[in-house]
Amino acid sequence: MTHDAQDPTSPSAEFWEPLHRSAETVTAPPPNVRLTELVRDLELAPGRACDLGSGRGGDARWLASLGWHVTATEVSATAVARIADMAAAQGLDRLRAERHDLSRSLPAGPFDLVYACYFHSPVAFGREDVLRRAARQVAVGGRLILVDHASTAPWSWRFGDEEPTFPTPEETLVTLMLGDGWTTERCESAERVANGPDGTTAGVTDNVIVVRRHSA
Repeated sequence: MTHDAQDPTSPSAEFWEPLHRSAETVTAPPPNVRLTELVRDLELAPGRACDLGSGRGGDARWLASLGWHVTATEVSATAVARIADMAAAQGLDRLRAERHDLSRSLPAGPFDLVYACYFHSPVAFGREDVLRRAARQVAVGGRLILVDHASTAPWSWRFGDEEPTFPTPEETLVTLMLGDGWTTERCESAERVANGPDGTTAGVTDNVIVVRRHSA
């Protein structure tokens, strides 16, 4: 099932839609390794989840396969349609795809898990404000999980010639302005070995933030 809440002419849509439309690979990738680790280590029970900026839908599909009711969000209409088609083909009726420019709208909560993986863009979209508004969609007892880049691999996609810089997890946590109703469960940088599209490997670092809402 799909839902479209946006004007297709937003700057983010104008940037990302052609990339998704022209992509040679349209199948959903495996889930992010950090997400799988966190779901296991935190022993998260399935509930309602919102995946911010779902890409090709690998994380959303994996969560739905575990029993989560997932709302996958993307600004690209092509990406949303492909996620919906994939969910239908695999019988994942718990997976719903919604088109949102997240700087303008968010899916209606509450959610037991709001998740964003590599939530970065060369298009200015007010990332900090989006994450603060997304945090307000987390139910009491639920979690906000962010997996951010802290470094790039040699094959990483880049916008321009300059090496990108990323905030530390502590800096990102401060910008969330969560207040006293939250407990921080993870705020760390973690190294791993990533596999490139040509079979090469490289060490990369991820920033991982997990915060749990314990009161409204």
